[in-house]
Amino acid sequence: MAKLSADDDELRRSSKAAIDDVDQDIVLAVRVSKSSGILGTGRFGHGHMAKPRVLAISLRKKGQTTEAFLRVLKYSTGGVLQPAKLYKLKHLIKVEVVTNDSSGCTFTMGFDNFRSQTAALPLWTLHNISDRNHLFMSFLNICKEVFGHLPKVVGIDLFEMALWAKENTTASSKKFGAHKDWPVIPTGKDGDMKLTVERDLVSELEEEQMEALLGSYVMGIGEAEAFSERLKRELQALEAANVHSILENVPVINEVLEGLDTAISCVEEMDEWLGMFNQKLQYMRVDIESIETRNNKLEMQSVNNISLIEELEKLLDSVHIPPEHAACLTGGSFEESHMLQNIEACEWLTNALRSLEVPKLEGCYINMRSVREKRSELQKLRKTFVKRASDFLTKYFASLVDFMISDQSYFSQRGQLKRPDHADLRYKCRTYARLLQHLKTLDKNCLGPLRKAYCSSLNLLLRREAREFANELRAGTKASRNPTVWPDGSTGSNHSPGSGDTSTVSEAYAKMLTIFVPLLVDESSFFAHFMCFEVPVLVPPGGFRSSNHNEADIYDDLGIMDIDGEENAVKQTPDLPALNESLHDLLDGIQEDFYAVVDWAYKIDPLRCISMHGTTERYISSQKADAAGFVRILLDDLENKISAQFNRFVDEACHQIERNERNVRSVGVLSYITRFATLATRMEQYIQGQSRYLVDEAYNKFVTVMFGTLERIAQADPKFADIMLLENHAAFQNSLYDLANVVPTLANFYHQASEAYEQACTRFISTIIYNQFEKLFQFARKIEDLMFTISPEEIPFQLGLSKMDLRKVVKSSLSGGVDKSISAMLKRLQKNLTSQELLPSLWDKCKKEFLDKYEGFAQLVTKIYPTETIPAVSEMRDLLASM
Repeated sequence: MAKLSADDDELRRSSKAAIDDVDQDIVLAVRVSKSSGILGTGRFGHGHMAKPRVLAISLRKKGQTTEAFLRVLKYSTGGVLQPAKLYKLKHLIKVEVVTNDSSGCTFTMGFDNFRSQTAALPLWTLHNISDRNHLFMSFLNICKEVFGHLPKVVGIDLFEMALWAKENTTASSKKFGAHKDWPVIPTGKDGDMKLTVERDLVSELEEEQMEALLGSYVMGIGEAEAFSERLKRELQALEAANVHSILENVPVINEVLEGLDTAISCVEEMDEWLGMFNQKLQYMRVDIESIETRNNKLEMQSVNNISLIEELEKLLDSVHIPPEHAACLTGGSFEESHMLQNIEACEWLTNALRSLEVPKLEGCYINMRSVREKRSELQKLRKTFVKRASDFLTKYFASLVDFMISDQSYFSQRGQLKRPDHADLRYKCRTYARLLQHLKTLDKNCLGPLRKAYCSSLNLLLRREAREFANELRAGTKASRNPTVWPDGSTGSNHSPGSGDTSTVSEAYAKMLTIFVPLLVDESSFFAHFMCFEVPVLVPPGGFRSSNHNEADIYDDLGIMDIDGEENAVKQTPDLPALNESLHDLLDGIQEDFYAVVDWAYKIDPLRCISMHGTTERYISSQKADAAGFVRILLDDLENKISAQFNRFVDEACHQIERNERNVRSVGVLSYITRFATLATRMEQYIQGQSRYLVDEAYNKFVTVMFGTLERIAQADPKFADIMLLENHAAFQNSLYDLANVVPTLANFYHQASEAYEQACTRFISTIIYNQFEKLFQFARKIEDLMFTISPEEIPFQLGLSKMDLRKVVKSSLSGGVDKSISAMLKRLQKNLTSQELLPSLWDKCKKEFLDKYEGFAQLVTKIYPTETIPAVSEMRDLLASM
């Protein structure tokens, strides 16, 4: 007999290794094939490939209880068992053998914890009947002993199972139990191996009775047919006896039948009653449903009515006008003591108007007549209040300014400069800052006339303050008037241009800017915030602020940002054009007083325009805020005004320089050449900040006109032109030497004058040399010209260039009178020069130039006339050095 898979110890050890749990022991392991199919269809395992599996029953001791599991193991790619599925045997309720399988080895298992009982159960096919019986007996024994119940077995004869268990039961199966409390599992036998079960399916009493019954029939083994016939006869006898007993009990049966008829009648009557009751219950059910429907509708209507009443109450609260607010809005006072009530009324009116708009109010209420009427009433209140407040503020601004203008103590007086102080004015205006913010919310268009009224009133005050301050500033500034026509020769030698101290003029202008520029910036910033322009802070970091410390909290005290409870940084500035237009109305006209100070300073000292220009430029660079645009425009206009005045001075000076062309002899150093250095020195002293480009432009104009005029004056007398040029260019360099080292623009003109000086010197010295040695150097020039056309050997045979001609030229120019000729050159230099300090340098250049020319002549003679002798160059050099 082949060895069963249930007896395979190696299979149990592999299964033990696969579950990898030391607390569990494998008590049974069998090989099966898993497939899927539908019961009762006659088709299973077809179309679905059978998969080899191993079913292993494992037990685990957990305290006083024992757990039993059915494990499904599958083979991996390498043929090693690994867990596939786990079932708990306590949930096993049915084991059914598939009847369509003729071998009887295919079965299914049902568990009470399956989520879907309708799903197709897997089909398990064992290799033989013995493995099937062994597995089923194990299920029955374990479920009975461990869990106290038996699963339902379908499709197999239990008596056959009992006989199989009887035949395969022995007492030699202890090796299959790993624990003393575990049940013994029956199995087949191989050789001497026998298995036992712990208990039989038939009790001992039943077994003895069956043996006695079988023992009453003493028959041989071959008398099976006789035994079958005997059993049939006995069965017929038993059936006849049963019929006889039934006939004997006919009266009893009749009584039972009568009782049944009576019961049937009662049941029929009860059925009629139940039908009636059912009909009545149906009517009652319909009535109850209708009542419930009406109740639900009434309840819903009640809830809706309550909600509607609440909404109407809220709506009534929102449209109700408190009498105190109505009185304040229509006829209240705008005095400072009543401003709190006015602000509260404005806030209520704003909220009331918003509450009747779509975001706050449901859209279905917008067209209600009561809402429309209340909105119209609120609009009338709004218009009335805005008109009253606008009229009051217009008159209030005018009255404040009129009061300050009528009080002379607010302005500068004779002998006393008064710094404008608007702290009290701003304090009084700040009282109405929140009112203006609410007016903007109620009607943005009303701010236009208010802004114009404020600008018109304050403009009068600012112009009056600037005019009084400028007048007293000019009257109180002591400065000596300097002559402005610096190039003119009428200025005495003991009175140099700019000798008087005019620094007080620049200080006066700077004081004007120091006082009024911060004031105008503060006024611009205050106006922008007070009149509710949506612009950023107007005073930039590091910009000018009022020196009045009480104004440091102006922007916090306005209270504008606190109305909505948050401070929103305004990145977009749509109001900026309107603000600049209003600032123009606010500050327009004040520039005239600044222009008057500039004109006054120009008359005293035109060069002070340089320092005033630098001061203005410094203020312009400090103004970065967009909203202070008009202040920047004012400063730009001042800068242009100062530049125009300074350019006017430069143009007049250049015109005076050009007039020298008609009035000055072309001899000696021109007066404006030396005086330009004095002018440039003073201009450099006045430079401040970024006014360098203004001075450099003036230098360009001055020097261009000076050099042009010098050229024209020199050309008027060509005989002395070079002397005129070199003397004046030398004087220009000498006077500007120090300034040219520090001023790049003057350094450029210095180098230009130096080049012109060298060119004039070269021309003048060449003229003097040719006047004394004209024949000598003309002879050399003829030789040089011929050398381009003929060979040097042929030159002595040319007409006028023979050796005899050479001897005549040398004799007339160098024999016996060289020292006299050189002395004549020196005397001519001394005679023509008016600046004797230039004589040494010019004489040195003259000697050097003469030696260079003579050396060239000597080289020509040596080359063309090698047999002729002339005075050597060294002799001539020694002669010149001794003079």
